[in-house]
Amino acid sequence: MLLRTVRAAEAAEAAGFDDVWLAEHHFLPYGVCPSAITLAAHVLGRTSRIAVGTAVSVLSTTHPVALAEQWSMLDAVSGGRLRLGVGRGGPWRDLEVFGTGLERYESGFAESLDVLLTAANGTASAAGEHFNFCEVPLVPTPRRRPEVVVAAGGPKSDAVRVAAERGLPMLLGLHAGDDEKAATVEAYGGHNNHVSTVLCQVGDSRAAAVDVVRKSLPGWLSDGLGAHVTVDGRPGPSRDPHEYTEHLCEIHPVGDPDYCVATLETSLRRTGAAHVIMFVEASGTPEGTAENIARIGAEVLPALRDSKAGA
Repeated sequence: MLLRTVRAAEAAEAAGFDDVWLAEHHFLPYGVCPSAITLAAHVLGRTSRIAVGTAVSVLSTTHPVALAEQWSMLDAVSGGRLRLGVGRGGPWRDLEVFGTGLERYESGFAESLDVLLTAANGTASAAGEHFNFCEVPLVPTPRRRPEVVVAAGGPKSDAVRVAAERGLPMLLGLHAGDDEKAATVEAYGGHNNHVSTVLCQVGDSRAAAVDVVRKSLPGWLSDGLGAHVTVDGRPGPSRDPHEYTEHLCEIHPVGDPDYCVATLETSLRRTGAAHVIMFVEASGTPEGTAENIARIGAEVLPALRDSKAGA
């Protein structure tokens, strides 16, 4: 699975994508990357042009200064190609395993983010509820401010307020349709280079593309959703995998190239997002992923870029 992700990133660079983003999960049979920043380091070494982002590095289970150090090191050796997406994560058993605890998940996200941003200025210090340590220099010294995006769960998410107060763009989730994403941008206070996540599957027709997703995605979702275990016994995700698959096919660019371009253009206009990142692996096979990446690069991205250039 991890090697397939690396190969997909290499294929994305060859197909002309601007960036590739890597997810992070612990103890789950899907998204089997426990450290997005570590895998990003490997992908940066295997590529030469494409930017690489974390989507996301979970601040509830990692030390923000350690993440700042890793970002600064990789930014230096990659020529500035690393993007840093951060998020709160969920109330999963990760909090117990790594010893960070439920309290830091519930109330510590803003503080963790501030420690990260302070460290990225070149020195790290903290005197807060969750972090308290003397000033230390960040080594290597950062050459620039990190490009940070904050995962936002919806218009009522506290992460929207946290991002807005710090002037950081949001990462809008795959689950949300255009209306919810637009409401989240409105709750934030407007445009700020927000990033929208979509599922993109190109086929010879709308029906053919939807059929590919229907055959593979429900099983993948079923394994992953069922494996989420909360640290305090609260209910975990309860989505029906088949209904969720139909929802994703309905709200995202799943169809022939013209349909995908039109859907993306409409979504960017309605939501106010400035950038799109794509889940391209819904076919469930390496061959299907490679074909989808190639078709997006050849038949979707050029038209989308032309449209944005003329806007």
